[in-house]
Amino acid sequence: MSSLAAAEDYAKQEPARVIQPAWVRAMHWTNAVAMILMIMSGWQIYNASPLFGFTFPRSITLGGWLAGALLWHFAAMWLLMVNGLIYLITGFATGRFRKKLLPITTTGVISDVKAALTFKLAHDDLSRYNYVQKLLYAGIIVVGVVIVLSGLSIWKPVQLQWLTALFGGYDIARYVHFICMSLIVAFLIVHVALAILVPKSLRAMLIGR
Repeated sequence: MSSLAAAEDYAKQEPARVIQPAWVRAMHWTNAVAMILMIMSGWQIYNASPLFGFTFPRSITLGGWLAGALLWHFAAMWLLMVNGLIYLITGFATGRFRKKLLPITTTGVISDVKAALTFKLAHDDLSRYNYVQKLLYAGIIVVGVVIVLSGLSIWKPVQLQWLTALFGGYDIARYVHFICMSLIVAFLIVHVALAILVPKSLRAMLIGR
């Protein structure tokens, strides 16, 4: 029997495992769309009142002007908040977060970082996250929560003055919001780069197997 025929026969006997269930894939792509819309519209909002000595190129912003950007930002905000909340509840209720993201150890993270830097980090079993992935995914969840809360404190500083005060005031909340945005952009760059380097992980997030 040829190797190709043997592989086909094996595939028939051993159906591919579901790596990413449907609810994870749906929420993942919904979050991705919402986050990209929020980042691009957020850059346009930032340009109206910059925190630093630079602005973002108009070509990568969304909304055209401040009012238009705010409309896009608020629309995407509700999508992100609702979808993100459902994702968190489902992740905790199903035990997915506990199984996928824990434990995270300093030794494990350092070891996997060294392996990644020398291109020796294995990606054979997509159903299990390495320590670098665990740290990144757990961290981006925390950043996601903080960016939503800081955004709310900026949006409603009077009605939610207790939340704004928690961040140290309106101005500091803007800086926190910007830093969280920057961390999310950095995460997206790394995330996309890893998907390109390990294309089967992208395939799993598209079709689940």
